[in-house]
Amino acid sequence: MTSYGAAVQRPSATSSNPPSQTQPDESKQTPNLEKNQPFSFQVTCPFSIPTTPESAAARIIKNLGKFGLYYTEFVWMVLFIALIPQRKVSLVYLVAMKEVAILYLLLLRAVANTVLFRWLIAFDTRPIVLPLLAIGTCLALVLTHAGIHLLITLAATLPIVLAHAVLWIAEDCSMNEEINQESVPLIHTV
Repeated sequence: MTSYGAAVQRPSATSSNPPSQTQPDESKQTPNLEKNQPFSFQVTCPFSIPTTPESAAARIIKNLGKFGLYYTEFVWMVLFIALIPQRKVSLVYLVAMKEVAILYLLLLRAVANTVLFRWLIAFDTRPIVLPLLAIGTCLALVLTHAGIHLLITLAATLPIVLAHAVLWIAEDCSMNEEINQESVPLIHTV
């Protein structure tokens, strides 16, 4: 305990030679580029209010196509949580219909390029089958007396989904491209 508070110097694992007269100092040779260029920090907001109703409708359609799976998963999770305490049978139907939809989409992805699949189904069936599964799920929930849970969940989540679909413009906010007129950058130059 005699060295308490004193600095203890340990030998280093690598041998370092003191700088000699033959080795020039590296800091004197290379110019410091950080001092010559000002620091620029740019933050863009991925949300903005559309300027016209037409641009809002176009943005909703584009974002529903892009984030449709995430929006559906969000609504499904809220409905799942709402059904847990009281409606066990409705919960089983909800999970079963989601599994059917997932298996259908996996089957489409797995056999999409086979000759038999092209011969049996000549067109894309997703716009037909997925809404039918959604309608079947809604009917199963209504028949198991969970219709009020479904309506409350849709009333609570659809405004959030639509607000996100109207306001989200993330693809316009990239660092490599010019900033769009709808997104306003916050620029801080020191």
